[in-house]
Amino acid sequence: MTALEPSTTPGSSAPGGLVKSVVELDRVVIRLAGDSGDGMQLTGNRFTSETASFGNDLSTLPNFPAEIRAPTGTLPGVSSFQLHFADHDIMTPGDAPDVLVAMNPAALKANLADLPGGGLVIADSDEFTPRNLAKVGYATNPLEDGSLDGWQVVAVPLTGMTLEALKDTGLGKKEAERSKNMFTLGLLSWMYHRPTEGTVRFLERQFRRKPEIAAANIAAFRAGYNYGETTEAFAVSYEIKPAPMAPGRYRNISGNQALALGLVAAGQRAGLPVFLGAYPITPASDILHELSRHKSFGVRTFQAEDEIAGIGSALGASFGGALGVTTTSGPGVSLKSEALGLAVMTELPLVVVDVQRGGPSTGLPTKTEQSDLLQAMFGRNGEAPLPVIAPRSPGDCFDAALEAARIALKYRTPVMLLSDGYLANGAEPWAVPAVEDLPDLTVDFATEPNGAAADGTPEFLPYLRDPQTLARPWAVPGTAGMQHRIGGLEKADKSGNISYDPANHDLMTRLRQAKVDGIAADIPPTDVDDPDGDARVAVIGWGSTYGPIGAACRRIRRSGRKVAQIHLRHVNPMPADLGEVLGRYDRVVCPEMNLGQLALLLRARYLVDVQSHTQVRGLPFRAAELAAVVQDVIDSTTPTASTGGTQ
Repeated sequence: MTALEPSTTPGSSAPGGLVKSVVELDRVVIRLAGDSGDGMQLTGNRFTSETASFGNDLSTLPNFPAEIRAPTGTLPGVSSFQLHFADHDIMTPGDAPDVLVAMNPAALKANLADLPGGGLVIADSDEFTPRNLAKVGYATNPLEDGSLDGWQVVAVPLTGMTLEALKDTGLGKKEAERSKNMFTLGLLSWMYHRPTEGTVRFLERQFRRKPEIAAANIAAFRAGYNYGETTEAFAVSYEIKPAPMAPGRYRNISGNQALALGLVAAGQRAGLPVFLGAYPITPASDILHELSRHKSFGVRTFQAEDEIAGIGSALGASFGGALGVTTTSGPGVSLKSEALGLAVMTELPLVVVDVQRGGPSTGLPTKTEQSDLLQAMFGRNGEAPLPVIAPRSPGDCFDAALEAARIALKYRTPVMLLSDGYLANGAEPWAVPAVEDLPDLTVDFATEPNGAAADGTPEFLPYLRDPQTLARPWAVPGTAGMQHRIGGLEKADKSGNISYDPANHDLMTRLRQAKVDGIAADIPPTDVDDPDGDARVAVIGWGSTYGPIGAACRRIRRSGRKVAQIHLRHVNPMPADLGEVLGRYDRVVCPEMNLGQLALLLRARYLVDVQSHTQVRGLPFRAAELAAVVQDVIDSTTPTASTGGTQ
C-alpha cells in the first residue's frame, strides 16, 4: 500500500454528527511553506519531534531563504520544511510533497510546481489579498480562478481563526497572528494522528518566562486540532503506523547535533578536553551552539573573531594536549588553508569540520552542495596530505565525528570531516548508543626520552615515528624533558630541528604521505550493497548522496533490474579494496552534487571510466531522477566476455 493507494477504515463521529473516516497510509510527504517570519521551521521541527516519538521512520529537508530578512510576502523570503515519514525504513525526505501547506501566495507560487497533480494544497485564504497576490505576479486569486483545478485545494482562513481563538487572551493583533503556525500544527496533528502532549510541554518550557505567550500558542494549537475534528472541510484523517525498529532508545536528531555529540563522546573516550575554536558561519554554526551546552563534559568553546583565529586557537589547544576542533563551511576552509598546512607540518591532531554549502564565494549560504571535496584534498600549498571523511546521514554524523577524532589522535594528523547543509539541517531517528560500545580513543602522551644524543645522554626525539602508524610522539608542553621545536618550517627527521636539506625534505614529505596512505589498512573494506552479487552496473557515491542513491537502487530492484550501491565514508585514503571492487562491474555511475569531483579522483587513481552524473541546484538529488539515469545505463549495458573491466 502506498500513499496513493490508501485503505479506509471507519472513523468516529465528530460533534454535529459528521462521520470522520480514517485512511491508512504507509508513507506521506508534507511540505510547509510560508514567509520566513511565519515559523515554518519551528512548525516542521515540532511535527517532526512528535512523529519521531510516535515511532515512524522519517527524514526532513529544511529549506531556508538566503536573505536575512527578505521583504514580507515575496518569493525570495519563502521558507519551507519538508517531512517524509513512513511505517517502514526510508532514506530521503521525498522527491515531491503529497501535501503542500501554503501560508501565502508566495509560498504557493514557489512550491506548486513540485506538487504532483492531485496533491493536496492547504492554503491560508486570509493571506491571499490583492496586495500579496500582486507581490508575486498573480493577476487573479488562484484559490478562486480555477487555475488549481488539477489539485485538491482546501482554503482555510488560518489567520482569522487564530485571531478568533485568541481574542480573549489580551494579545494585540500582531502578536496573536504569530501563533497561526501553531494553529496549523494543531490541524496537521489532527490530520495525521500525531501526539500533542510533547508540543504542549515544549511551548510551556519555551515560553516559561512569558506565560501569556505560552498560553496563547497552546490555545492556538488546540484550536487547530479542534478545527480539524469538527470542520466539514476535512472529512478524512490519516494514519501512518509506527515503523519496525530494532529495540533501543531513540531520539530525533539533526546532523549538526549528532556531529557535536560525536565530538563530546570522542573527548570522553579519549580522556581529553575538547576545544572548539570557531567563527560562526552558515550552515555550521549550530555545532558551536550545541557544543557550548556541554561544558560539564570538559568541552570549551571559543567564538573567534575570524576563521584564521578559529583554527589557530584549535591547533594551539591540540599542542596543549586537548582534542582541537574547528568548524566552518567552504569559504572558511579557504581562509584556514595556511593554518591547515601548519597542522600538517607540526603533525598534531586536529578535526576540521566543513559543512558544505553552495559556492563559490558567498554562493548559496543556506543551500547544500558537495563541492569542497577537491579543496579538502588539495587546497593547501605544498604536499600537504590529510584524511577526508564524509558522513552519509544526519545520525551518521555522530559516528563520523568519532572516526575523525580516532584517526586524528592515532595518526597525529589534521582530519577533514565533510558534512553538508542537507545533513546538517536534516533530521532522522537515531539510536542512542551505549557508551561502552564506543571505541576506546585513549591517548598515550610522551613522558620520557625516546632516544639518545651523540654522547649517550637521553633525549626526546619529537619526530621519531611509531613503526606501525608513522605517528610522531605527542608531548604536552611543560612535561619535564619533553622540550621540542614546533612551527611551520621543515623538520629534520627524528630531531625536529629546522632543516633545509633537500634529501631530508624529500624524506619527510614522503613520510607524511605514507602516514596518510597507511590509514587505508585501518579502515573497513568498501561498503557494497549488491544483494545477489551479480549486478553489472554499480552506483558509487559519498556523503549525503547515500539516501537518494539508496532509494533509487530500491526502485530499480523493484523493477526487476540488478544494481549495486557502493558508498564511501573514507574518501582519503580510500578503502584498500576499492580498485578491485570497481573492477567487478561493467559500468560505474557516480552521482554528485558538484561537477564530478569524486569521479575525477576515481578515474585518476583506478583508471575506471566512471560515468559522472551531477547537479548543483542547492538541493539533494531526487530518487526518481537517479533511478531513471541508472536504469538507462543498465539497459544500455551489453554482456561482456568477463565480469571485470569497464565498457
